[in-house]
Amino acid sequence: MARRRFGMVRRLPSGRYQASFIGPNCRRQYAPDTFRTKTDADRWLARVEADISRGQWLDEQLGRQTLGEYAEAYLNDNPDVGPRWAETCRRNMRLHMDSLLDLPLIAITPPVVRSWYAKALRGTGGRTSIAQSYRFLRAVMNAAVRDDAIARNPCQIPGAGSTKAKERNIATPEQVADLIRGITPRYRAAVVLAAWCGLRRGEVCSLRCEDVNLDKGTVWVRTNRVELLESTAAFDKEPKTEAGKREISVPPHVLVFLIEHAKEWAGTEYFFVGRDGARMRGNAVYQAFVRVRKKVGVDIAFHDLRHTGQSLAAAAGATLADLKKRLGHSSSAAANRYLHALDGRDAEVAKALSDLAARSSEVRSPARDERG
Repeated sequence: MARRRFGMVRRLPSGRYQASFIGPNCRRQYAPDTFRTKTDADRWLARVEADISRGQWLDEQLGRQTLGEYAEAYLNDNPDVGPRWAETCRRNMRLHMDSLLDLPLIAITPPVVRSWYAKALRGTGGRTSIAQSYRFLRAVMNAAVRDDAIARNPCQIPGAGSTKAKERNIATPEQVADLIRGITPRYRAAVVLAAWCGLRRGEVCSLRCEDVNLDKGTVWVRTNRVELLESTAAFDKEPKTEAGKREISVPPHVLVFLIEHAKEWAGTEYFFVGRDGARMRGNAVYQAFVRVRKKVGVDIAFHDLRHTGQSLAAAAGATLADLKKRLGHSSSAAANRYLHALDGRDAEVAKALSDLAARSSEVRSPARDERG
């Protein structure tokens, strides 16, 4: 066995030579092939040493790991990946990324990515899930760059990971009233909280009885109930930001529905429970809402009620700061996604501007000036 300042070369029983070294990642790295002579092995180590000194070294062993193996490690080890997103990524890997999973990381080049993406778009998969798949692939390859497995990210398609969110439908106050009246009484308070207070379905299902203050007319949102799609697993999750923990005032005209719910259907610990007394699942709320929207003829999703409530609040004069507080958003950009122009609102704004001008002693109409 021969040692040198950088790396190590040893003679194998076959008579060939194996070269290895301790890489910048503090792990022993072996040459991908053995060498016929010791001189050849030394030359390979010299090239590696030069690459390291120039900051151009790549972990060839890690680069030969398959995308499927590396992606699984990424999902398991990344603290920023939650169970719901991990479930979505694994589903998209099965549905859209099968042709890539057995390839080594170093074999996933920009042409390979472009070919895969074009083929996915020609298939029957949904555009949203394909965009999710591309974003996931880009995130995994970014991690591979940071781990020195590849030199640069091969995901270079402009706009491939973005999807244009379709305009959300919103309901009128009359339609919301129809939904509340038409739904199974046990779920009326859920519609009220979504439409008039802007709660998500998971936030509704996570409410404890102590979070609902009927005397004060407020609801405290502290957690969000997350339910996985491909298993029965469910858990409470803290909001992404402190703004997500919030106290929301319930409009007086719908507080009666919360009072009725507390009296007739609330549990001892959780405000929403099923007929068996167990904590209510979000899917139960969803199924009940699907039935009532068909019955009353309103084409919206349950989450659209959150948009509805915020648009109505804006129409009632709520500021952006007010809406951010009710939504639980820390950024204005996030809150703005929930604002919509209501039919007839522009005319109301125009009339309000004229009323403002009429009340001002400093503004006079041209006709009044001519009459002098």
